[in-house]
Amino acid sequence: MINKRLSRRLKLVASYLPKSAYFADIGSDHAYLPVTVCSHDLSAKALAGEINEGPFKAAKQHVGAYGLHDRIEVRRGDGLTIIEEDPVKQVTIAGMGGSLIRSILETGEEYLKSVDLLILQPNVDSYDLRHWMVTSPFSLVDEQILEEDGHIYEVLVAKRGQSGFNEMSYKQLLLGPILMKEKSKPFISKWKRERDNKERIVEQMKLATSPNQLKIDQFIKDIQLINEVIEND
Repeated sequence: MINKRLSRRLKLVASYLPKSAYFADIGSDHAYLPVTVCSHDLSAKALAGEINEGPFKAAKQHVGAYGLHDRIEVRRGDGLTIIEEDPVKQVTIAGMGGSLIRSILETGEEYLKSVDLLILQPNVDSYDLRHWMVTSPFSLVDEQILEEDGHIYEVLVAKRGQSGFNEMSYKQLLLGPILMKEKSKPFISKWKRERDNKERIVEQMKLATSPNQLKIDQFIKDIQLINEVIEND
């Protein structure tokens, strides 16, 4: 059972962690995710990483309040560097932009040697993460989308090895190979919104003194791809 204080998106992230997980939660904020997981799985261990002093202190206090200092270590540091030499098996990164998460994974690649599972929840720019996966040691194996408090979130799961999507078309990178097949309500809602926004941008760009035709063409291509998926059941 997952802590009721945990948001639905973090509950979804937690659901992908195996029993007896030893994971690093990057950008852990108040360490809600590690505390919840370790409270309900007495064999789980975690590192909670934070770069900012305020959340770092809050995480330490939260872990202490639950008496979990023996299984959750809160470390202050930048991205994956908090893993140091510890043989963690899973990494969770939630609540950041996809481009930032990708940067964290790329710059901290040396710290992923023992990691076999990534559970990522980008707020935007999932394309960047799928694109990274194609050339990384990790393959996309699952993805889900959900709506919570008026926001739509995606969760991407990748495993080390070649068991998932090793190659993806531009359409799959943009929309998600699994999500575009399932076409859930949040998925349709998100991409209708994205399409409408891109259409507005195209109209505005056309009014410029010197329109950027390359960007206009790219937006038009995206609009066509979106329509192909959400209008064909």
